[in-house]
Amino acid sequence: MSLYNFSAKDITGKKYTGEVEVLDEKTLVATLQKQGLTPVAIKQKNSLSLKAAVIPKFGKSVSSSEIVGFTRQLSTMISAGLPLTDALVILEKQSKNAYFSRIIGEIVADVEGGMALSSALSKHIGVFDVVYIKLVEAGETGGVLDKILIKLAETLEKEREFKSKTKGAFIYPSIVVGVMILVMSIMMIFVIPKLTALYTEIGANLPLPTKVLIFVSNFMRNFWWLLIMMTVGAFYGLRVFAKTEKGSRIISVFVLRLPIWGKIRKTLILAQFTRTLGLLIGAGIPIITALKVVADLLASPSYREGLDYAISRVERGSPLYQPLATNPIFPPIIGQMLRVGEETGKMDEVLGRLSVYFEGEGENLIRNLTTALEPVILVVLGLGVGVLVLSIILPIYNLTAQF
Repeated sequence: MSLYNFSAKDITGKKYTGEVEVLDEKTLVATLQKQGLTPVAIKQKNSLSLKAAVIPKFGKSVSSSEIVGFTRQLSTMISAGLPLTDALVILEKQSKNAYFSRIIGEIVADVEGGMALSSALSKHIGVFDVVYIKLVEAGETGGVLDKILIKLAETLEKEREFKSKTKGAFIYPSIVVGVMILVMSIMMIFVIPKLTALYTEIGANLPLPTKVLIFVSNFMRNFWWLLIMMTVGAFYGLRVFAKTEKGSRIISVFVLRLPIWGKIRKTLILAQFTRTLGLLIGAGIPIITALKVVADLLASPSYREGLDYAISRVERGSPLYQPLATNPIFPPIIGQMLRVGEETGKMDEVLGRLSVYFEGEGENLIRNLTTALEPVILVVLGLGVGVLVLSIILPIYNLTAQF
């Protein structure tokens, strides 16, 4: 792990600087690009020891709950008339996360030195993302920082709850599959070898299912290290491939075409798109700038390309709904609702309602998927146990049948 100082700029030309600890320069560039930033200069500050690279750093992260709490409390204190620096000092002392407290302290020092809050936040791009900073900047420009922070806190809270529900829906299937794999592994490593020794001793005639079971058991016992290496290698290789432009595109297209999960993935992307765009437009950020920020945040290359095309059309004077309505990756409701929003001048409200719609749709799809997965998992578990028991009993049955 190494410590890097960096400077970058976003699509509007605003500069961001900061210090971050990452594996290498390539990882830092990828992180900045994911945040919608273009690296300008990167300089390695110092290299950490091998011990520091091996031992994980605890307490060097800020959770979404802490960001929500920070934003909500800051908005409350500013609304009450407390000076910005005093509010930040109070939040610095209240924070139980030493790392976050240090970051707030650095923000306080920058603000006291005459720097705008948005500029001070931009030095900590790993903690506060581009959307957060853009909204704070819009609040400072319009003199409505407290209102922007309240809206931002509410949006972050909804986003966190939505992610929590999404993850929570897969807890039960994950536990069942994990226990199934654990039980099967224990059987293969500890139980089957003892039965193999017994069958060899009594000279039992082994049927094909039992021979396959013994072969798998021997392979797992003798080549467990190879299985681990293959698993880790496949996982790492997939991650590296996914970070490349071609790999990201292939994986994105593949996922979006999956029968059930593809629809869920599309719904989650559309929820993020409408939620973020509505928040940015509601803060008074120009629509083209807002679209560029959102396009850089989306994980799917297909949707990024769709938004890039929409941006080029909007820049030439076309209403936003037209390029989105003709693009098949965006559902018809997007074009219809955006047309209403543009004609009535209530784009932020329309986008907010769309985000609620897509979030509800996503929750229903995930709930239906997990409900359907439960019986499928039980059937697979039953078949696995049945094959295992049959493979164990068959040699004994054949042996008793000889007498």
